[in-house]
Amino acid sequence: MANKWNLDPSHSEITFKVRHMMISNVKGSFNTFTAEMEAEDDTFKNAKVKATIHTDSISTNSADRDKHLKSEDFFNVEANPQITFETDSLNNEITGNLTMNGVTKPVQLDVEFGGINVDPYGQTKAGFSFEGKIKRSDFGLNWNAALETGGVMVSDEVKIAGELQFVKA
Repeated sequence: MANKWNLDPSHSEITFKVRHMMISNVKGSFNTFTAEMEAEDDTFKNAKVKATIHTDSISTNSADRDKHLKSEDFFNVEANPQITFETDSLNNEITGNLTMNGVTKPVQLDVEFGGINVDPYGQTKAGFSFEGKIKRSDFGLNWNAALETGGVMVSDEVKIAGELQFVKA
């Protein structure tokens, strides 16, 4: 019998970094997302995970940039309100299907299991950190602008990371 775990959103985050103008990184986050996990035991080997990110919750601390990222040039949030990730193999590295902008591709992420603990309210919690890289062009996110000095405005490679805390149901 599998144990069900639900995301604790107040102790979780999903962030990304992308190279801007080939000189520095811009960091952003998604502020609204859910995840659930089913695991046979507390080792979480071969656990099944499903996560959903709401694209309109993107935040880069710039209202104009966020508006552009929500437009048809990037996430097209009206047509693609969610990004999903699903896997049935949770180990130190996981491969799962990422669906973004209507395109599904396998991606590999490095995962670190932080452990299990019981909070002061008696809830059993498990923590995980993940990181990886994707190419935004693989998902049809192709907008860019050439720079006069060479290079492009936004790199194709996007670094993604997260801190996820789950509560045992």
